[in-house]
Amino acid sequence: MEKKMDYKKAGVDIEAGYKSVELMKEHVKKTMRPEVLTNLGGFSGAFSMEKFKDMEKPTLVSGTDGVGTKLKVAFLMDKHDTVGIDCVAMCVNDIACAGGEPLFFLDYIACGKNEPEKIANIVKGVAEGCIQSDAALIGGETAEMPGFYPADEYDLAGFAVGVVDEKNLITGADIKPGDTLVGIASSGVHSNGFSLVRSVFTMTEESLNTYYDSLGKTLGEALLAPTKIYVKTLREIKDAGVRVKGCSHITGGGFYENVPRMLHDGVRAVIKKDSYEVPAIFRMLATDGDIEEKIMYNTFNMGIGMVLAVDSKDVDTVLAAVEKAGEKGYVIGQVEAGEKGVTLI
Repeated sequence: MEKKMDYKKAGVDIEAGYKSVELMKEHVKKTMRPEVLTNLGGFSGAFSMEKFKDMEKPTLVSGTDGVGTKLKVAFLMDKHDTVGIDCVAMCVNDIACAGGEPLFFLDYIACGKNEPEKIANIVKGVAEGCIQSDAALIGGETAEMPGFYPADEYDLAGFAVGVVDEKNLITGADIKPGDTLVGIASSGVHSNGFSLVRSVFTMTEESLNTYYDSLGKTLGEALLAPTKIYVKTLREIKDAGVRVKGCSHITGGGFYENVPRMLHDGVRAVIKKDSYEVPAIFRMLATDGDIEEKIMYNTFNMGIGMVLAVDSKDVDTVLAAVEKAGEKGYVIGQVEAGEKGVTLI
């Protein structure tokens, strides 16, 4: 007898797709802004530009990124409600670096098998990240791809769009020798360097659930701590009347790759390594993995998620604004004349 095939037998469950959309709607609803003109489930998301009319030269800024192999930790711990925050953070922090305010976000989830409750849990984290950054979750895509991803694994990526008046763009063009570097604390490893993390620590459920006094939590909890979202912190600094001259989001490539991205030729960032306490998770990584210091600073954020270049007269105002936003700030160095780059002392 001829075997009749359909999409479900091929591994794609359309009904599960419908169910996941229904389950995620309650989370998405919490992120809505008045500018959103469409409901979830349409073919595209519409967003009003009415408010841009008050700007002299409204400029769109965008960012796209994923969570990377940090997802492997989430799979092992079967905890999926925070990686969405990471996904949003990686995109909106880049927008905030340019002085922009995130407007809306779209997510893309590709999975081996669509388990509606798991997908809704992932989107719950995405929605939380959007709430933290005042971005509307305006749309997304869940792609069930059997045979491409293992049944219990998925990938997560996102895309954000923000706006800034051109005169308020943070470009680094007016950074000068004598400016102060302020670092804003990270929550841990954030979402970069996890391929190295996973080669240092034993990646089993048992090892991730092991409690360490030095961390004050289990290894898994420390590694899965969601990336800090700095949008509201940078807004607080701006509202305090400070013009941030340069801003660097410390992601893959650590200090050595990211700090020079905000500099122009002729100025150099000099950062004092002992100006703040490096979190325990990084000390553990360096010790257990026998990783030399330069590699650590070239891979991880080492406890600093954002580096700002500001006029030295504004330092106290910046630190007060960071504290008001609920974050921790440190003076970590200064700008000097010299070859473009970064020196860690």
